[in-house]
Amino acid sequence: MTNPPPEIWRATLDDLERLVPLFDAYRQFYKLPSDLALCRSYLQARLERDEAVVFMAGTRKVSGIGFTLLYPTFASLHARPIYVLYDLFVDPAGRGKGVGRQLMNRARKHAEETGAASIVLSTAHSNLIGQTLYESLGYKQDTEFLTYELMLQ
Repeated sequence: MTNPPPEIWRATLDDLERLVPLFDAYRQFYKLPSDLALCRSYLQARLERDEAVVFMAGTRKVSGIGFTLLYPTFASLHARPIYVLYDLFVDPAGRGKGVGRQLMNRARKHAEETGAASIVLSTAHSNLIGQTLYESLGYKQDTEFLTYELMLQ
């Protein structure tokens, strides 16, 4: 007997306690220390202020196995909104089952529904699995612009 595919839904404050451990695991994947209180306060603020769109995968009201987080912003050249897909994470137990693809497709559907011009994302040079997923979904590596960052602390 096979397991049914996970549900994909837009997270709300009601999902915060299921989202926090996933977000913490995501941060640990990038070599940051575990900090559940920081994760909770950060996510709570983003959701309360409607500053981010979070989609979760799993069993609604029971458990989450993955999430993607998008920040709405604007593209001056397109004179339209865009989304920055900043986070995509699937718990190791859920990997290799298409969950990341489902989350990415839901993010795309949301961007299309809201009239966005594009979704932009960055990933580590070493994240070959992610790069393969993104390219399979039609994402193109930007060869026109360089990205710079000024770290303030």
